[in-house]
Amino acid sequence: MGSATETDPVPPSEVDELEYVPDGGREAWTIVVGSTLALVASAGMINAYGTFQDYYERTLLPDTSASTIAFIGSLQTFFLYFIGPLVGRVFDAYGSKYLLPLGSFICVFALMMVSLAEKNQAYQVFLAHGVLFGIGISLLFNPSIAVLGHWFRRKRALAIGITTGGSALGGVLLPIIIGRLVPKLGFGFAVRIMAFVLMGCLIVACLTIRTRLPLTRDISLRTAVDLGGFRDPRYTLAAIGSFLILVAFFIPYTYIQIYAQYRQVPPHIANYLISILNAMNIPSRILPGLLANRFGALNVYIVAATVCSILCLGLWLPARNVASIVAFTILYGLFSGALVSLIPTYIATISPREKYGARLGSVYMIIAIGTLIGTPTAGALLKVEDEAHFAHLIIFCGVLTGAGAFVLGLAAIVGSARARQRLRQMCGRRLLAEAVL
Repeated sequence: MGSATETDPVPPSEVDELEYVPDGGREAWTIVVGSTLALVASAGMINAYGTFQDYYERTLLPDTSASTIAFIGSLQTFFLYFIGPLVGRVFDAYGSKYLLPLGSFICVFALMMVSLAEKNQAYQVFLAHGVLFGIGISLLFNPSIAVLGHWFRRKRALAIGITTGGSALGGVLLPIIIGRLVPKLGFGFAVRIMAFVLMGCLIVACLTIRTRLPLTRDISLRTAVDLGGFRDPRYTLAAIGSFLILVAFFIPYTYIQIYAQYRQVPPHIANYLISILNAMNIPSRILPGLLANRFGALNVYIVAATVCSILCLGLWLPARNVASIVAFTILYGLFSGALVSLIPTYIATISPREKYGARLGSVYMIIAIGTLIGTPTAGALLKVEDEAHFAHLIIFCGVLTGAGAFVLGLAAIVGSARARQRLRQMCGRRLLAEAVL
């Protein structure tokens, strides 16, 4: 009886079915497994794009600028965040029944098209890897996260942390697969094999992920965004701060391997830096949620952004040897995961429950623009791989992250009654002193 209760909790008869949440059990954790695999295959590819950036620049698209190649990668993230709120409304209406199979097909088909791309034909990579794959992962990511709300309440933060760790896990494994297979089989066959690996993950995801709560069967795109949140200064400042941070967020993920090769880091280390970065991202997707429960989501968010800014300017900028580059990779990976995972957590604390999804959607659409312009701008700063241009790229990354942390600090001041009171007292004393003078 005890084991049966632990694996499949039975809802109390007096609790309304809509209010009851399993919050565990075999079926609920099976959903977590499926969602994790979906993120390995979707968001994991975004985290692994640095490996593709390096190959495209040096081999497949040598006549194309680094900025244009980075734009291909940023398109994936743009679609993920920009289309996400609209996909969320479709999920509310029809669940994952249509979204997951369609997204899976598009992703696998897109990678097959990438494997057929010809040398110096940037438009082929742009359409397949940027546009088509980006649309595919946007159909997978949101349902895989949203479905967890059907199965978890108290343990939701843990379930989401484990699931989003799938994107980091994909970022660990996929660069290794590409790095090992390309020299042996060529780029085309390596990408096709990776497409089959992702197809296996997505088949499991399609078979295991399912909704539990009643669906609306009505798509209302008007509720996908809610601009009313911008009347709240905390919300506005959080959106601006998150925008600045996400402009810079993916720059190390995209350029750390290229920087290491410029510094003549041995290939057996340089080619694994993106995997190391993503491996350290796994605990940083889970631990910040636990810390946020105690210290507040915004406070942890500010600390993480500040540390990432310091790491860029204080460690990456002067890094000249293997030890310092690896140290930056480990530490940035350890702290940067919070910059993504804590955005929805903080927005939830300042939004009405019935408007949370729409207000988060509004922030995500703003963030989408940041992710679209971030790495291409960094690529434009890196016209030539030399000391000065790399310094410009790193300073751009560190300063923007620091500026985002500063704006989030203003949001904390606005949201703190004690801070507002102290500010009023300081202003009052200043006015009194001026009046006396």
